[in-house]
Amino acid sequence: MDSNSFIEKHIFWDRFLKIIEERVNVQSYTTWFKPLVLIDFSSDSLVISVPKPYYSSWLEEHYMPLLKSTAKTLLNNNISIKFIVSSNIDSPDDTQESPSLFQPDVEPDIPAFSSPQAINPRFKFDSFVIGSSNQFAHAASKAVADSPGSTAFNPLVIYGGVGLGKTHLLQAIASRCFSSGKLSTENNRVIYVSSEKFTMDFIMSIQNNMTAQNSSYYRTASVLLVDDIQFFNNKERTQEEFFHIFNVLHQSGKQIVLTMDRPPSQLKGLADRLINRFQWGLVTDIQPPDFETRVAILKKKADADGVYLDNSIAHFIAENITSNIRELEGSLIRLLAYSSLYGEDISTEMASKVLGDTFRKKPTLITIEFLQRLVSEYFSLQKDLIISNSRRKEISIARHIAIYLCKQFTDSSLKTIGLHFGGRDHSTVIHSLHTVEKKYLKDPSLSKHIQILTEKTKNPV
Repeated sequence: MDSNSFIEKHIFWDRFLKIIEERVNVQSYTTWFKPLVLIDFSSDSLVISVPKPYYSSWLEEHYMPLLKSTAKTLLNNNISIKFIVSSNIDSPDDTQESPSLFQPDVEPDIPAFSSPQAINPRFKFDSFVIGSSNQFAHAASKAVADSPGSTAFNPLVIYGGVGLGKTHLLQAIASRCFSSGKLSTENNRVIYVSSEKFTMDFIMSIQNNMTAQNSSYYRTASVLLVDDIQFFNNKERTQEEFFHIFNVLHQSGKQIVLTMDRPPSQLKGLADRLINRFQWGLVTDIQPPDFETRVAILKKKADADGVYLDNSIAHFIAENITSNIRELEGSLIRLLAYSSLYGEDISTEMASKVLGDTFRKKPTLITIEFLQRLVSEYFSLQKDLIISNSRRKEISIARHIAIYLCKQFTDSSLKTIGLHFGGRDHSTVIHSLHTVEKKYLKDPSLSKHIQILTEKTKNPV
């Protein structure tokens, strides 16, 4: 396959998955579609690689109309779809043309429905763009991957909104554990699973009278990574099963890593005893990336796709899309696809035309970066001064108020807030909060400033 054909195939598959992602819930997408790899496509057929045989039957039974309608949307033609199990692909060259998915060998006594979920090799620590919004979570993840079960970070819980890199870090941990060779034997198993896959395994084990085998499989993990744990909500028996597995692994010194969309204390529909255990180790968050990190993400994504992205275009996109990394990358894919299909160079005018609908529908997101900018503009100060070590009274007041608002209006941990304010430590952030609560709120003039800023925060322009 020549380079142009590969780029065309790559763009088609990215657009195909993007449409699917918008039409199914996040767990279904992660479980059933993310592991798929496009092997070949033409105007009337698709050949798709699946990691395990049962994927084929499930996709044919539940998602074939969606797959065909999506392909027709892009190719403007009715097409046939063929599935090939990844281990049966004849040509190794074809599998190397696009990112493949790998998973460790599975012993034959493990129930088929409990086979490991695929790991995307693109999700590694080297491809993760580090910024102030995620550097603590990244550092903790690397520490766990390098010494699973040997740190105080057990369990490691990473929380944050959609598309901020939680799954990337989770799979990077799994990838590092696999590649290190330390956890490759039968008694040292790494298991990565979405909450939907874990629930599905448990349900199927009940149907097949194999609950003991399924439970035994998960209890053999040396590293257990579960994505989007919040989807266990109101699933009492699944929670009960996970509770016992968690206890066995934790008591044995095995590593557990979980992701969720909010702090454990704010999870709804989960048993208190589970929430309590989630807080035994380290709980850290990932915030939306700041402007500089967004630009770096776009540039790195473009480089990975072999495309030059001018700084002005990267800045334009980063200024207009602030919510999450997935939307940033999706916008870049749309631009690349448009440029390829219409033979037009990427420019700010093109970006405005192609991504205009995306820009218009995005509300202002309340982030640490937004609050810092809001406070600095209100007090007519440069944002860098609030972050600096300056002790000038007016700057200190603005800094204390900004930190207070960050605690009030974001889910960020004190550690993360401190990192955004020049790397201040936990105790310094607490001092700022106490200063506002015990002094500023009792001072009429300062209290008025906080009231006005609070209203601006609730109604961002």
